[in-house]
Amino acid sequence: QNVSLRLMSMWLHRTSISRVNTASLISINPAIADEQLLWVGGEIGEVHTYRIPLLTFTTQGSLLAFAEARKLSYKDIGAKFIALRRSTDRGATWSPTSFIVDDGALEDGLNLGSVVVDEETGAVILIYSLCFHRYHCKPSNTMMVQSYHMASWKRHPPAVGRLVVCGHGSIAGDGVFCILSDDHGNTWRYGAELKSIPYKQHKNNLDFEPDECQPVELDDGSIVINVRNNKNYHCRCRMVVRSLDGGESLPVEELVFDHTLEDPAVAAGALEKEGVLYFTNPASTNRVNLTLRWSLNRGKSWVKDTLKIWAGPSGYSCMTSLKGNETVNHKYIYVIYEKGQKDSIESVSFVKIDLYSYQSLMG
Repeated sequence: QNVSLRLMSMWLHRTSISRVNTASLISINPAIADEQLLWVGGEIGEVHTYRIPLLTFTTQGSLLAFAEARKLSYKDIGAKFIALRRSTDRGATWSPTSFIVDDGALEDGLNLGSVVVDEETGAVILIYSLCFHRYHCKPSNTMMVQSYHMASWKRHPPAVGRLVVCGHGSIAGDGVFCILSDDHGNTWRYGAELKSIPYKQHKNNLDFEPDECQPVELDDGSIVINVRNNKNYHCRCRMVVRSLDGGESLPVEELVFDHTLEDPAVAAGALEKEGVLYFTNPASTNRVNLTLRWSLNRGKSWVKDTLKIWAGPSGYSCMTSLKGNETVNHKYIYVIYEKGQKDSIESVSFVKIDLYSYQSLMG
């Protein structure tokens, strides 16, 4: 498939899992339990800058952290590796960096897109694109790397078991689109679209340009996609659009602008855990103040309290959590984000967040 994209993904589960909504029993009071720098940029060695972090758990409970390792400069254009570090103890310690993809010496280079874990097969599926930046990423190729040996799919109807990957840009033009797989990633097809205005034309400030996005399945089976408002159409805040049919369509009637989620136009993190929707981004019109927010009503409103993860320069972020009945699985979520002292792209940091700090969970 020839598409230009930054992709985020999810798995739609085949069964509805009975679970306790921990947030209904005890107040959410998040605090940082641990933080570690996973990658630090610099011109020493093979990598100049690490960017575009992704984070996921495998079915065996390992944490996998990915990033673009930009060889020659901080810019989007240019040759890159995809870097990987693995933790088998929930982020306490990490393996050395390995480079799992090398685009060689391409002038344009790859773009890291999405990682998703097939909970039925245990496969880790990494999706990225080879993008021709000098031609505004047209054409480009979408690539997939899959491993069954690294120790989010859809939970609820109407499309149980479906792999949903959403990104921005397409063959026909630009905007947000989704690609869908109902056979564990063996074949793919196009699904929902949310097109830019003006379509297939140069965008100016305040134009409607949906960009990098994060899909999240809610417990009612709908998919909420939190979208970068790239040209600040209507507000300097996030777009949120909902699919009611498993990623087949994104009706404009389901599009809202969430003014609470002030945003400097970045790729942000979103995660649903036990009935609570979590969101991370630099809560500012500039790339500073990486903040965690949470909603108890599927994103209709956000709790006034927030957790400031980092007050300084910060950029892209991604979240994950581990499913299971152990207390530790209910208690923590995990964030990876771009962090710096003077510039947001100086390093990539990993944060373990205790959702119920100063309180005990009865397990």
